[in-house]
Amino acid sequence: MNDLSKEAATLLEVGEEAAGQRIDNYLLRLAKGVPKSHVYRILHSGEVRVNKGRIGADYRLREGDVVRVPPIRVAATTKSAAPARDFDLVFEDEALIVLDKPSGTAVHGGSGVSFGVIEQLRRARPQAKFLELAHRLDRETSGLLIVAKKRAALTSLHDMFRAGKIAKRYLALVSGRWLNPTQHVRLSLHKYLTDDGERRVSVAAEGKEAHSIVRLKARWENFSLVEVELKTGRTHQIRVHLSHLGFPIAGDDKYGDFTLNRELQKAGLKRMFLHAATLSLCHPLTGEPIAMEAPLPAELSNFVARIENNEKRDYGAPP
Repeated sequence: MNDLSKEAATLLEVGEEAAGQRIDNYLLRLAKGVPKSHVYRILHSGEVRVNKGRIGADYRLREGDVVRVPPIRVAATTKSAAPARDFDLVFEDEALIVLDKPSGTAVHGGSGVSFGVIEQLRRARPQAKFLELAHRLDRETSGLLIVAKKRAALTSLHDMFRAGKIAKRYLALVSGRWLNPTQHVRLSLHKYLTDDGERRVSVAAEGKEAHSIVRLKARWENFSLVEVELKTGRTHQIRVHLSHLGFPIAGDDKYGDFTLNRELQKAGLKRMFLHAATLSLCHPLTGEPIAMEAPLPAELSNFVARIENNEKRDYGAPP
């Protein structure tokens, strides 16, 4: 990595791994720790040049482009480097990685989190030229997460997600007795910020269209295990849909039953019971079908076993 805090401008040739990337995103990744406002200032001022010419912030790089980067001073308070970490891999080839993300780990740094899965993965694989998240999972959610190893794969995956061509199914334990074996939930969702700046989502007519398919897997006296298929990928979609219908996810600290959550913690459930369990897609480069599964983590399967022992089940079977 070039030291962008030196006093001389730096000339960088764009390789395959950065081709197709916007120049603003390219610079933000190069100059970690530099405020976005500063990066956009040097773009707008013309200090950044591509092939000796001025470009806009939305310019997409091409392989072989030569980028002139002016001196950028990195604040002395730059965050410490992420520690290298190996994750449980479900699938890997030359184009992508699918890993089983543990609960409590953010997918990327930001919003009070110094680093996440992607920063730790890059640190563990310094030889990798390109590693980028294809989608996101909430910090508290465990399960299948796709990381692209090539820009062509990333672009294709983004297109597939937008077109609904990637089937994602989650397992959630909810409070209450879910009745319908299969139920389509179409409730528009609106994002907003609380007074203290925290991101929240609510059901609102003016929000964006959101569609979940909920399938009942098992039901006990006080809890139900459901599988949720996402047809759209809105922020906190499953959590808000289920909570709005009166079936909050066990352990959800944003939209859940807080009194119940305290009782569940004492009973051994110390996290949100939401797990990205299956992914089905056609390979972004070869077109070959891929189906992947991540079993319930031990802390979730053990809690299901506890319910099975303490309550009568009248539908389905535990996983």
